[in-house]
Amino acid sequence: MTASSLTDTTHRGPVDMHVHIVGNGLAGSGCRLKLTGGHRWLADFMLHQLGMEVSWRAVEFDAAYVELLLRWLRTSLLTHAVILAHEEVYAENGERLDFGSMHVPNDYVLRLAREYPEFLPGVSIHPARRDAMEELERCLAGGAVLLKLLPNCQNVDCSLPAYRPFWERMASAGLPLLAHTGGEHTVPQYCPAYAHPATLTLPLECGVTVIAAHCATGSGLLDPDYLPYLLQMMQRWPNLYGDLSALNLPLRSAGLTTLIRPEHHARLVHGSDFPVPVQPRWAQLRGLLTRAQAGFLRDEANFLERDYHLKAAMGFPPEVFTRIWGLLRLPEGKIPG
Repeated sequence: MTASSLTDTTHRGPVDMHVHIVGNGLAGSGCRLKLTGGHRWLADFMLHQLGMEVSWRAVEFDAAYVELLLRWLRTSLLTHAVILAHEEVYAENGERLDFGSMHVPNDYVLRLAREYPEFLPGVSIHPARRDAMEELERCLAGGAVLLKLLPNCQNVDCSLPAYRPFWERMASAGLPLLAHTGGEHTVPQYCPAYAHPATLTLPLECGVTVIAAHCATGSGLLDPDYLPYLLQMMQRWPNLYGDLSALNLPLRSAGLTTLIRPEHHARLVHGSDFPVPVQPRWAQLRGLLTRAQAGFLRDEANFLERDYHLKAAMGFPPEVFTRIWGLLRLPEGKIPG
């Protein structure tokens, strides 16, 4: 994709706007993994599903992870992926807390995006950080296209008045907020109540384009399903969208039966939540795919490609896969090649 082509939306291809970068930092990436208990098993399971032979404990893991992601992206119908940093956990007074199982620094994501034009950098900044505004300006100058937060895991009460200047600066810069909504079991939660989409009202009031990750669906058996509330919020806030990431999971897939309705398509964008496993059986069991379609898609080893085709086969229209181009911040001089 050339710089001039970004002025013509017909040349902008499908994008996976929810792709996680993961690393252990042993080779100098700055990443951190601190997995305990069931999260260690979950990491092993995910890597096995991906077909990775390199352990998350190995020095070469960070490079192997990026290599696999690049290979799958380049052999898919997707043209770009938004790769996501992962912020530390902070208290409201700006003190960093010893909590959480992973960290992916903004510098690492920004560097990968400079090296590989298929990658678009999604940064992560806790607004309680004492240097939050300085870090935001630095990331804007570095070409950030969106900002990702997991409020329930990173202890971000987005409704705090003290964060208003942060949201207002994001709005003025045109930097969208991708915020986790709904249940979460891949990384530990600090305050589960912050998974409710109502907590995103202040950023919306400030004019931030907000994308509710996972469309506020429940992930575990005891998780509330906030999708009906999210759809009500969308009627009030034209700057509120939802992404379809991780909806090909057992319980989250219930949301697909609602979101597949045409009246919701204009507020949806495509994301996979890579490296979360993607399986077609759940959509088949809910009557959204035929047995033949599910069998064909199950044979696709590339998870990025599989997730894309899964949603297309269900009936999500092409614009769901390209709409994100109109929401991302694409600063001059930082246009992907």
